[in-house]
Amino acid sequence: MTLEQLRDVHQARPFRPFTLELANGGEVHVPHPEFLSYFPRGRTIAVAISEDVIKIVDIMLVAAIQVGNDKARRKRTR
Repeated sequence: MTLEQLRDVHQARPFRPFTLELANGGEVHVPHPEFLSYFPRGRTIAVAISEDVIKIVDIMLVAAIQVGNDKARRKRTR
């Protein structure tokens, strides 16, 4: 996954929630654009999982991005 591909999905208007599928089989759901931020060098991102939990992800380990509004997926990640 490239930084440009991730930014295209993250900055799409209208925004559509998406899920990052990681190389280890894990998933990180991004329900709103404000829940994701980039580190200055562009290789690492931070995703707010809940009010007091942030997941740090190396974008080189993102295998795919699933775009959509899957209600079952949202319930699982909260």
